Amino acid sequence: MSERKVLNKYIPPDYDPSIPPPKKKKNHGPNGGRTTVRLMLPFSMKCHTCGEYIYKGKKFNARKEKTGEKYFSIDILRFYIRCTRCAAEITFVTDPKHADYAAEKGASRNFEPWREEKLQAYEENELAESGALPEEDEMEKLEQRTMDTKRQMQMSDALDDLREKSTKRSRVNVDDAITLLRDESYGTIDSDERSRREQEEKEIEKEAQSLFISQDGELVRRVSADEPKEVPKAAGLVSPALTASQLPKFQAPKRAERRKVEKRKVVV
Repeated sequence: MSERKVLNKYIPPDYDPSIPPPKKKKNHGPNGGRTTVRLMLPFSMKCHTCGEYIYKGKKFNARKEKTGEKYFSIDILRFYIRCTRCAAEITFVTDPKHADYAAEKGASRNFEPWREEKLQAYEENELAESGALPEEDEMEKLEQRTMDTKRQMQMSDALDDLREKSTKRSRVNVDDAITLLRDESYGTIDSDERSRREQEEKEIEKEAQSLFISQDGELVRRVSADEPKEVPKAAGLVSPALTASQLPKFQAPKRAERRKVEKRKVVV
């Protein structure tokens, strides 16, 4: 304690009171001015080295330092972590402008649709407040409205045409339309062509009739299933030329004579 109460202090020979003493550097230390903090990952990311996905809420012992940049009077901080799979260094910084964090090196933030919508709305509001948002032209608005009304009118006209066609088709009879088409087709053909077609139709009809005529010239009629079937007689099936010819007559041997012959064979 006596050392603190001395009245004389050491003054170096090159001491100049006009020169202020040098300030101590804050980065001097075992970690280069970086402090170790325990934090949870603020967003999910993907490692660029190994492709590992590191999800939000994972706990790390991160090193924290100041980047030297400021947003208004708020310092922007940088955090150093290691990948859980390949131990590659990953850094991310604070984003006080959007009250969020941003990936800096070693990894990329996963896509989040709600975040994109939020950022877009924030940028639009910021542009509107600053007055940098381009004003919409009144003539362009008028042209757009004119084009929309024109398109709607065209669509309504097309719908009306389709309704008229559907009503016309519902009223037309199929048989009347076929006869009308036939009459129109025959009216456009000249007389020679019409006669040729009629001749072909007649030839086809004759050929069809010849297929249903027997050799005797009689027309073969198709028997329906309801008509009773007549069984032909045996005499009718034999032709008269065959009956006129003399055929040998065969008579079956009598049973008694056949027995006598058998007895004779047995006696012998």
